Amino acid sequence: MMNIIKTSIEGLLILEPRIFEDGRGYFFESYSQKDFDAAVGPVRFVQDNESFSSYGVVRGLHFQRPPYTQAKLVRCVSGRVLDVAVDIRRDSPTFMQHVSVELSGNNKRMFFIPKGFAHGFSVLGDHAVFQYKCDEFYHPEADDGFLLTDPSLNIDWGVPHDAMILSAKDLGRRRITPEDAI
Repeated sequence: MMNIIKTSIEGLLILEPRIFEDGRGYFFESYSQKDFDAAVGPVRFVQDNESFSSYGVVRGLHFQRPPYTQAKLVRCVSGRVLDVAVDIRRDSPTFMQHVSVELSGNNKRMFFIPKGFAHGFSVLGDHAVFQYKCDEFYHPEADDGFLLTDPSLNIDWGVPHDAMILSAKDLGRRRITPEDAI
């Protein structure tokens, strides 16, 4: 069983697995469809992704446009990241609000991000191995994102602005507007 922590935005959940430790190390179930369905509801994940990044790398804020929106279950296997989800759901009372959570190889927390959110993360330690499950395949034609330093979002990425390492694609993203709701 997992400990489920609700956040300030409906649908965003932090999942803490039950960890069994002894002199040999530790063991935990990183994913159980049965437990996930009981805690979150049925989600059919179809693709797993993994990235390796160094300190200062910030990836995001990414999402896919309808009809290819994605729910994600994310975790940091090694290192430390600040994971951020921004509500972009049409008619949501928390539109343009975000939740940030630290995920690490030590705390083994996972973050469930339902459809209707832009997502990103920053690497806080020397490096990070980041994994995520998606309930929809990647569709390049639906790929979109917002400027992660958009002042209207007021996200503290935990990395000084001059130390941020961004892709050219993420540097060229636009600011979010109410018309961007999905």
